[in-house]
Amino acid sequence: MIKFLDIKKITNSFQPNIMNAVEKVVNSGWYLLGEEVKLFEDEYARYIGTKECIGTANGLDALRLILRAYIEMGVMKEGDEVIVPANTYIATILAITDNRLKPVLVEPDPVTYNLDISLIEKHISHRTTAIMIVHLYGQICWSEDLSQLAKKHDLKIIEDNAQAAGAGIKSSESCKLSLVDRSGSLGDAAGHSFYPGKNLGALGDGGAVTTNDPELAKVIRALANYGSNQKYINEYKGLNSRLDEIQAAILRVKLKRLDEDNQKRRIIAQYYIENINLSDVILPKIAESNGSVMNNVEHVWHLFVIQHPQRDFLQKHLADNDIQTMIHYPIPPHKQKAYRDLNNESYPLTENIHNHILSLPISQVTTLSEAIMVVDSINSFTMMRS
Repeated sequence: MIKFLDIKKITNSFQPNIMNAVEKVVNSGWYLLGEEVKLFEDEYARYIGTKECIGTANGLDALRLILRAYIEMGVMKEGDEVIVPANTYIATILAITDNRLKPVLVEPDPVTYNLDISLIEKHISHRTTAIMIVHLYGQICWSEDLSQLAKKHDLKIIEDNAQAAGAGIKSSESCKLSLVDRSGSLGDAAGHSFYPGKNLGALGDGGAVTTNDPELAKVIRALANYGSNQKYINEYKGLNSRLDEIQAAILRVKLKRLDEDNQKRRIIAQYYIENINLSDVILPKIAESNGSVMNNVEHVWHLFVIQHPQRDFLQKHLADNDIQTMIHYPIPPHKQKAYRDLNNESYPLTENIHNHILSLPISQVTTLSEAIMVVDSINSFTMMRS
């Protein structure tokens, strides 16, 4: 069986360092808001390239806290609009509606699956206060046009960086992998997820906010700790959303190898792209890639997503050949029961993508021999005739 994602194998690849890190925390007797969290926040901020990092309980909370902080600061208010991609995972939109803000859904770019930046401006109204971009599947969503658009309309740019830890924008003047900026440092603030299946995954839930705004960071840190910057003195009606010491210690171990592990994902992605030749398969593409996956740091291949008109039959065919796949995501947010008020809205490109996408096995522990088996099974698929 080729697993879609072998988390146990990934964890074992970090041993004995993970067990040593956990044992250190257990023996310390300090399990919340201690030295490991502080060190991880410092190291992750330095890695991302921001002045501030605040650990949170999970990625959804990270996004919720950013918006909530902007409300507390008077930058946003209930009923304001946030532009967001229509084809994102529902958590992105939950963060918006949880703060009683209004999500304004915009169709994706059909090539990258990221928010189509060319469509944003026509959705901006006098109530728009932010654009929430999602670096979907591990590929950066960014352009100078987006930056200029935000400045023109005085909008905040919030990054959902749950899937793109380690992605960056590379200098076009160098053939080396020298990063100019990483995802998570591009906008005004970013939410990160360390769910176990992420490129940088904890052994449980975890998240973080990164930003260069010290005032925003201070408010978020207080909100995440019952609304308190000083014990028993509560400035805000906050919540309890903290990264714990054990998860921080584990993330510190794994962060050291993140770039190396992302490069291993690129090897598998490159093989898939060069060797899948089944008719009607649409392979993922990288913006400004010049055909090279290995030298492109704008994609960290959290997911390798293809499209096929007979997706369900292809998925069954792969399962019959002992290959696990997943669908990210089978139902778009505007068709979910949770958002009944959006059910009648039409986003045809988003709906078409959700009906045809299929995620193939990919991770830092996926072997080339496994990738070969996946490719051979896909290429042997015969279209079902009605």
